[in-house]
Amino acid sequence: MNVPKWISPVFWLAAAYDALLGVVFLVAPGWVFSTFEVTPPNHMGYVQFPAAMLIIFGLMFAAIARDPVGNRSLMVYGILLKIAYCSVTSFHWFTEGIPVIWKPFVVIDVIMGLLFVVAYSATAQKESSS
Repeated sequence: MNVPKWISPVFWLAAAYDALLGVVFLVAPGWVFSTFEVTPPNHMGYVQFPAAMLIIFGLMFAAIARDPVGNRSLMVYGILLKIAYCSVTSFHWFTEGIPVIWKPFVVIDVIMGLLFVVAYSATAQKESSS
């Protein structure tokens, strides 16, 4: 199958983006909250667990980047991750407002989610016309 050349770089970028965000929020959540003047939750575990999950998703995106067709089924989980984050965050953004730190992540994740959907479609095996 001829896989579009842009798919692997998109998933390498997603791997780096999510893993880096995960590492920062895992090891230095207090620094992030104080730097952006955001009130932290009452326990950093509420931030560190999702941060660890982002690292795991980063590893998954790296697996997809290495073999987009072979790991196509994993793309669905990446799409669902982006839908989950964007829908929850956007709901709060538009109903009650959110700190500015979260807004660029929504925009980036909407774009990535759309690219993931296109990549998923582009890697579908074409049915033979026998």
